Formats: sequence, C-alpha cells, structure tokens
Amino acid sequence: MHLAHLRLRNFRNYTRLDADWSPGFHVLAGANAQGKTNLLEAIYLLATLRSFRGIGGAQMIQQGQAGYFVGARIVGVEQHDARIYWSVSRRELTLDRHPVRRIADYLGVLRAVVFCSEDSQLVKGSGRIRRRFLDLILTQTRPDYLAWLQRYHAALRARNAILKGREIDPDALAGFSAELVRAGQPLMEARASLTPRLAEVARSAYERMAGGGGESLAATYEPNVRGDLAVALAQSRARDQAYRQTMAGPHRDELQLALDGRPAAQYGSEGQKRTVALALKAAQAEYLTLHHGAPPVLLIDDVMGELDRQRRGGFIPLLEQVRQARGQVFMTCTEENWPRDLGTDLVRWTVTAGSLNPS
Repeated sequence: MHLAHLRLRNFRNYTRLDADWSPGFHVLAGANAQGKTNLLEAIYLLATLRSFRGIGGAQMIQQGQAGYFVGARIVGVEQHDARIYWSVSRRELTLDRHPVRRIADYLGVLRAVVFCSEDSQLVKGSGRIRRRFLDLILTQTRPDYLAWLQRYHAALRARNAILKGREIDPDALAGFSAELVRAGQPLMEARASLTPRLAEVARSAYERMAGGGGESLAATYEPNVRGDLAVALAQSRARDQAYRQTMAGPHRDELQLALDGRPAAQYGSEGQKRTVALALKAAQAEYLTLHHGAPPVLLIDDVMGELDRQRRGGFIPLLEQVRQARGQVFMTCTEENWPRDLGTDLVRWTVTAGSLNPS
C-alpha cells in the first residue's frame, strides 16, 4: 500500500499542492515552520479522518479561506480515490467519487502510523489516550469494532444525560444500561485479545531501542470491570447517581505500562518514557503489517534526528520490513538533524513556505 498522489487546497500553509509519490523512503527536509509536519498531518487525516495534533478541522483551514480540501490516489490491492472537504458549514468525504455513508466503509483504505512528539502522551497522558491507541489499532484490524465503539459511546452519552437530569427515568436508564452491555462486552473482549499480542511486539521493540539496558517493558490491559458488565452497572447505580455520570465500563479501561514491574509514567526517566512511546508505535506498525500482510505508511515527524544511534537502530528492522514490502515512509527533518546514518536509498524533497520540490 502506498500514497501515489496527494492534492491539497487551502490546507494549513498550502494554498495549492499536487505531488506524486513512489513507494520507498521519502525525506522532507527544510527549516522549521515551513510545512513539513503539515504534509504528514494531511496524510494521516486521509488515513484516520483526524489530526495527530489533537485539533479540529477549523484549525487546518488556511487563514482567510472558507475550507480545506485534501485528496489522494491510494494504491494497494486496489486503487482508490479519496477526497475530504471540510468547512464550518459543509463537510464531504468521498471514496472513488461516491459519498461515504459509514466511516467503517472508509477506514482501512489507507493505513498509516505516525511517530511524533505527541507520542509521549501515550506514557505520560491520561488513560483516554491509551484507550484511543488500542481503539485505533482495533478499527484498523477488525471491521466490526468501530460500529460497536460508536454504539457504546452513543449509549454512554444518552445514559449520562439521564443521570444529569433533574429526575431520573428508571426505564430509560435500564434501557441504555442494557445497550452499554451489548456494545461494551465486544470492546472489552477485543481489547483483552489484542493487548498480549501487541505487548510482546512492544517488548521486543523496546529491547532493540534501549540497547540491552536491562529494563523490560510490559503492557497490560486493565479492564475497569472484571466480570459481568451488567452486574457492575447495577452495583454502581447509586454511585452513578451521586456523580451524575457512568462510573463503570470500558470507557474507563486502562493500558498499564511498566518497566521492570514499576509504572513507566511515575518511575521512568524521560529517555525511558520516550523509548516506551516509540516502542508502542513500532509495535502498532509491526502488528498491522502482520495482520494485513503489508506495512502501513510510516509518518516520522522530526523524531529520528533527536534520537541517539542506538534508538535509531531500533527502527531499522521496521524500515527494512517496509523496504522489502515496497511500502512507504515519509520522514521530516531539518538540515541540522538529518540522520545520515540511515542510508542513501531515498527520495529527498525540500519544503519551503508551503511549497514542495525534489532536491
């Protein structure tokens, strides 16, 4: 799978861009604030329909414009034309020129994994970030997962609205509790099945990147509810009413990350936390490759140049896997932090003030 063509209109600092891309390793070089990360953001948006910067659509519109357009030609087993238009008043998503009615029908057309500075929040941030990490992998590997996730969150919003009301309708509360159980159980089962397999790949990636430092990374799924979700919701009803929100369920699950048995967020050094985050993302990429038989597009945002040779070396098996499968890598850097030891088998581009040129 690779991105063969990218078209941008009024996206970030790109007024107009049309670029053709081959499989392989592409380096996007240039000074800071020229638009390198914006290109990766556009590609990730095509893959996941969201920005890895954690912002909304309005912030991706070029200043002074009404909306942005992002389009692509994607080549895999089949060839697809994907288009996104976003404005405050109009939003369109099409695949092969047909409107996309269900997001589940679109996700997976382009698979991408991003490595960026925001990854540190996988270790240091809230449990919600780690749940979203698991959910993203599952939506990329299980066709039914997104539907269950959407059903669960719709029921959760409705149940919480009832709990916040002046008077609680017991029948409505029971109905949405039953829907939470129906949708929540498949989520818990999928997360419990995924985590051990993902954890093993992450452990191996961490060992490669840490350079035999002796620490062992463990990732463990910690469900908020152990046992029957229906029973847990019934037992939590008084607490739910006191807090006016649903206090039990998979929306409170956690992915525990530990180094030698101690929580990585509390006891790991900054270098160890960064390595844990990189290992998790490398595990995501390797897991998707194993599942689909082809690697995702890798988006590496100004990360390699900040790593020492040992941690960069931990990426080599992943990059070699992509190379052998004729996959695709996009990496941003400045002239000062360009990691020249990665080799010369690449295509180099210069990014300057919202323009892209081969160099």
